[in-house]
Amino acid sequence: MKPFQGVDYYRCDDLLTLEERSVRDTVRRWIDNQYMPKVEEYFDKGYFDPDLIPQLAELGLLGIKIEGYDCPGMSNVDYGLACQELERGDSGLRSFVSVQNSLVMYPIYTFGTEEQKARWLPAMARGEKVGCFGLTEYDIGSDPGNLKTRATKKGGDYIIHGSKMWITNGEIADVALIWAQTEETIRGFLVEKGTPGFEAYDIARKYSHRASVTSGLMLDEVRVPAENLLPGTDGLKSALMCLNEARFGIAWGAVGAAMACYEVALDYAKSRIQFEVPIASFQLVQRKLVKMLAEITKGQLLCLQLGRLKDDGKARHTQISLAKMNNVSEALKIARTARNILGANGVALDYHVIRHMLNLEAVYTYEGTHDIHTLIVGRDITGLDAFSAKASS
Repeated sequence: MKPFQGVDYYRCDDLLTLEERSVRDTVRRWIDNQYMPKVEEYFDKGYFDPDLIPQLAELGLLGIKIEGYDCPGMSNVDYGLACQELERGDSGLRSFVSVQNSLVMYPIYTFGTEEQKARWLPAMARGEKVGCFGLTEYDIGSDPGNLKTRATKKGGDYIIHGSKMWITNGEIADVALIWAQTEETIRGFLVEKGTPGFEAYDIARKYSHRASVTSGLMLDEVRVPAENLLPGTDGLKSALMCLNEARFGIAWGAVGAAMACYEVALDYAKSRIQFEVPIASFQLVQRKLVKMLAEITKGQLLCLQLGRLKDDGKARHTQISLAKMNNVSEALKIARTARNILGANGVALDYHVIRHMLNLEAVYTYEGTHDIHTLIVGRDITGLDAFSAKASS
């Protein structure tokens, strides 16, 4: 496979600093040289290779935005560019990094005690410890305010009972950040692997994110000491802060998947001969390629401005929702269009397009569905809540 040269029709590289380009190019080379030769096998077998974790740590991609605690302390744009290249490899790989960074290390850093930070963050930055984020439940997805998992105070401990579903990294995690309803409000608890009553199991027969660990979690009267509570967590807003961090990376990652599909489709269209000419010479194919390029370019500019706003402390959660909503939706359309251009070959794993298309079907839904993000932005611009019949009545 030839090295990826990037898709940069509007010279977005000129808007990046030398450091930002260096971060992106380092991850890009690693994806090309170390990950792409193996990704088809990973996806085909439904396997996440744990040997990737120390390599990701060596690249500085774990705890990438955290200052101190042996973490790199890079910028939001650096993180976004890394996510772009990781998802150009595979959504499952980017998901591992997103969960470790945005959904576990970020809340420990933001809501945890000094003891919790010192214990977990350096080890997680080195890839020695892995975390997962337990919010979603079997019948609680878009309405996390109605969690059924409960944490009851008993002496100096909490007793947690409930279950979680669709948890990335669940089976390989050394610690799970479990969100549970207490007598007062929703709080976050660190539940360590091996705690009696805590079990993670594989979600089998999934056809998206196959190169990723996706698990269910069972908590049967799990007893954790009170010091495992993240004391800064205070209600659902704390969990949503973590999700906003993850959604930011997803917006960038979707652009990476779209670029991968576009490159395959463009190369194929220029080399595939039908009616004695390359199919790229047909007007309909050119129209499809141009539309793909236009949406990638818009997604790149949207992400970069969002990253700049975030680095300046000016980004709003609704802006993150807009980027996640738009970029994932357009990336999925691009993947489907690429599959169409490739014809029957579009469903062959060798060409990668079907893998990205299946992955993006899950990304379209998780970390807030497309419709939920649409309503978040709609509420922001109209001032009217349309999340439920009750809210709009």
